[in-house]
Amino acid sequence: MTPLDDATTLVAGYRAGTHDPLRVAEQHLARIARLDQELNAYSAQAGDVLEEARASRDRWAEGRPKGPLDGVPVIIKDNLVSAGLPAAWGNAELARRVPEHDELPVAAVRQAGAIILGKGNTPEFAVEGYTGNATFGTTGNPYAPNLTPGGSSGGVVAAVAAGMAVAGLGTDGGGSIRRPAGYTGLWGLKPGIGAVPRGQGLAQVLLDFETVGPLTRSARDLALFHGVLSCCVRGHRAAAQSRPLRVLAVARIGEAPCDPGILERFGVSVGRLEALGHEVTHGALPLDLGPLNEVWARMAEIGLAHLGSRDPEVLAAAAPKYREMAARGAGGSAVELYEALSRVFALREAVRGLWGYDVILMPTAAAPPWPATEAFPPQIAGQPAGPRGHAVYTGWVNASGLPALAFPAGLSQGLPVGMQLIADQGGEGLLLALAASLEAAA
Repeated sequence: MTPLDDATTLVAGYRAGTHDPLRVAEQHLARIARLDQELNAYSAQAGDVLEEARASRDRWAEGRPKGPLDGVPVIIKDNLVSAGLPAAWGNAELARRVPEHDELPVAAVRQAGAIILGKGNTPEFAVEGYTGNATFGTTGNPYAPNLTPGGSSGGVVAAVAAGMAVAGLGTDGGGSIRRPAGYTGLWGLKPGIGAVPRGQGLAQVLLDFETVGPLTRSARDLALFHGVLSCCVRGHRAAAQSRPLRVLAVARIGEAPCDPGILERFGVSVGRLEALGHEVTHGALPLDLGPLNEVWARMAEIGLAHLGSRDPEVLAAAAPKYREMAARGAGGSAVELYEALSRVFALREAVRGLWGYDVILMPTAAAPPWPATEAFPPQIAGQPAGPRGHAVYTGWVNASGLPALAFPAGLSQGLPVGMQLIADQGGEGLLLALAASLEAAA
C-alpha cells in the first residue's frame, strides 16, 4: 500500500485484509507532517483521525463496513461545513467558529465511512482562481510549489495530488473543481444543478452556480464518490460504451488567448477520443457569451453584499478587496439583478439538448499555473489577460447548470494540463462512463 493508492484500491484491500485503515491513516498523517509545511494545503486538521481509523479497522475485521468509503482518508474544502472543524472560507472570523454539524455532502461521505483528515485551504469566499488568503497564507502546487494549484479548491487538489489525502470534496462555482484538477493532474467532477443535494452550509455567494463534487486520482473513484454524494448516478452510462458519441471539440473561446502547450494537449485529447471510436467535430461554441460576461462579475459582488447583510462580522474581517466588492454589490438594484438572472435563464434554454452533440471537449484553463501569490496571470500566450482570462472555458458551464468532468491530458513543460468534457443536463453518468473508457485506454 502507498499514499498514492486510490480509494477503490484501498477499499478492495480492506475487504481482502491486505490493507489496514489505521496504517493508511498513519501514513497520511506522516505525509502531511512532512510535506504540508511547504505546500500549505491544509487550513485545519482533524484531531480524531486515528480514533476513526481504529473504528474502521474493527468494522472491516468484523465484516461490517459502514459504507463504500469506510476507512478512506479525505480532505474537505474549507467552505464546506464539517462538524468539529471551522468552515473558515479563508476568513478570520469564520476561522474562530466551530460548527457541530455536517452539511449534506459532507454528511454523505462521513456516513459512507470516509475519514476526514481536515480542511483544504481556499481563497477568501472562494471567488478567485488561485489559493491564498490573509488568514492561512498561500497554497503551492505539488509539481512546483512556487506556482499555484489554481483555485478555489487549491488546498484540496494540492493535498490529493501530493498523497496527503486519497480524495477530496471541492466546490465549483465558476471552474473551481475543474481548473485546479487540471493544474495538478487529477480527475474532477462538477455535477449539474440538483445532482448533489446541498443544505445546512454557509451562505451561497454564487447561488446555484456552485455545486459540490469529488476530486480524485482516478476516474473510477469519481464514480465511487459521485454515487455516494448523489445516491444515484444519473444519465446514460451505457451510451459511452455502446455507440460512438458525437463530440464537439472547442479549442478556443472567440479571440481569447490560450497557451500553445494547452492547445497541443487538446489535440492529443481529440486523438484519444477518436481512437475510442467517437465522432469529433471541430468548431466554435454555438453561444454568444457576451451577455453573460457583462454580468458575471456582478453576481459575486451582489452575493458578497448579501453575505455581509446576513453576517456583518464576517465581512468586517474580510480583506479590503472583498469589502470593496460587497460595497459595489450593495449599490446594485433589483432590476440589475433581475436582468442578470434573465440572461442566465436564457443561457440555460440555449444549451438545452447541447445542439445535438453528446459531449463538448474543451480545455479546463487557458493558462498554465502561474506564481502562487498572484491572483491571475497578467499575460497568456504573450497577450494581455484580465482577471478571468485564464478561466474563459469554465464559467459558462456553471451558469448553464450543466455537468462537466475534468481529466488529466498529460504534461506540458513538466506541468499537468487538464481537459473537460461537458454533457447535457442529467449526463453525469455519461461523463463518468466516458472517463472510465479514457482511463482504461490510457
